Amino acid sequence: MKEARPIRNARPGERGLTLVELIVTVAILSILASAALPIARFQVKRQNERYLRYDLWMMRDAIDHYKDAADRNAFQTKVDSQGYPPDLETLVNGVEVQTKKVKFLRRIPVDPMTGKAEWGLRSMKDDPTSTSFSGDSVFDVYSKSTGTALDGTKYSDW
Repeated sequence: MKEARPIRNARPGERGLTLVELIVTVAILSILASAALPIARFQVKRQNERYLRYDLWMMRDAIDHYKDAADRNAFQTKVDSQGYPPDLETLVNGVEVQTKKVKFLRRIPVDPMTGKAEWGLRSMKDDPTSTSFSGDSVFDVYSKSTGTALDGTKYSDW
């Protein structure tokens, strides 16, 4: 009886990768990965900047709506506030307008650059470049981040 021989697809001497082929493959993959890493970091920073711009816009829009309602005498405000909210929590908690509670902001967003829901505040009396808040009323908000944006500006100047 004839002995069964195993079927071979590979030619003699070609049983796997050589060490040189493996080293070259690993080197090429590591070069590609190192090139992709800065691009990924850049994309994350750009996305955080988009979130920051949106959050600032949303809070400033809520402040403007509060001011418009106060100017129409929809609710009582302090005389020296000039119609601006006393703090960001007032925008979230809302105010009584006739018999309804009107809220201007769902929540205070988290600053994507600092990771905290803490924002710098300015009132009408504060200097536009000041980092101190007089505490009268909220005219503007800014990020407390000391970082620099991709366009070279400081996040706190947005």
